[in-house]
Amino acid sequence: MYDIIIVGGGPAGLTAALYALRANKTVLIIEKSAFGGQMTLSPKIENYPGFESLTGLELSDRMTEQVLLKGADIELDEVREIIDGDIKKVITAYGEYQAKAVIVATGVKHRQLGVDREEAFIGRGVYYCAVCDGGYFTGKEVILIGGGNSALQEATLLSDICKKVTIVQNLADFTGEAKMAAVVRSKQNVNCVFSTTVERIMGENEFSGVTVKNTETREITKLKADGMFVAIGLAPDNKAFENVITLDRWGYFDVGETCLTSTPGIFAAGDCRSKKIRQITTATGDGACAALAACDYIDRGGA
Repeated sequence: MYDIIIVGGGPAGLTAALYALRANKTVLIIEKSAFGGQMTLSPKIENYPGFESLTGLELSDRMTEQVLLKGADIELDEVREIIDGDIKKVITAYGEYQAKAVIVATGVKHRQLGVDREEAFIGRGVYYCAVCDGGYFTGKEVILIGGGNSALQEATLLSDICKKVTIVQNLADFTGEAKMAAVVRSKQNVNCVFSTTVERIMGENEFSGVTVKNTETREITKLKADGMFVAIGLAPDNKAFENVITLDRWGYFDVGETCLTSTPGIFAAGDCRSKKIRQITTATGDGACAALAACDYIDRGGA
């Protein structure tokens, strides 16, 4: 039995835990994969206040250590359901926990292309994190799908270790920051293919490349490579909680800046909720708001 259970150990969840612990609340954080969330995949963070530059893993480690020193309990488990009541029940893959309030900070996950055999080739030629898996392709040729900030950042990283990087973007130009795009364009071993979509993955037992189609000319081309990285954005994973938190049409929690949901005692924070800007700083802001709201809910006796 806890005062507050936090579902998700990213920046929103970790900040919520910190604020709740400082208010003398007992806290359990349940995370299904890695503490720190998406920021652990960032090779360099240069827009977090107080730090000129640090890696996402470094920031994650600092945040996690801070809440552990303050007394948070943690569990590596997957939350399957939240049951509302005066006392909330959090059902996981391996157990059940109870709390007076729950903060859901599940973040987002990588979007997939949705092409045939993509799932079958995950980890065998198809990857979603250059930081995690780029080292496998040192001196080799890779394809990178996407044109936003995440794709540009991964392209920069891959260009430093790979022989050649071919970027495939479905639009006529990059959608990421101009400064980052300029860095990518300056790389001699980076080739950019615009207005093009992936049609199919080539290779029987081993990945050998992709077949792509130009959206303007409809021309079909084969791109050979040793591996492919997909960086086309992120998607929420909120379906399991729609019984207690309303989802918008994109699957995000339909919750505003207050982080209050329509279910008393249940709050939503971070990238998993409806918002325009999804950054580490906005996630930490959400975590603080949600924790203070949860503490107030508990202090008022659940009213």
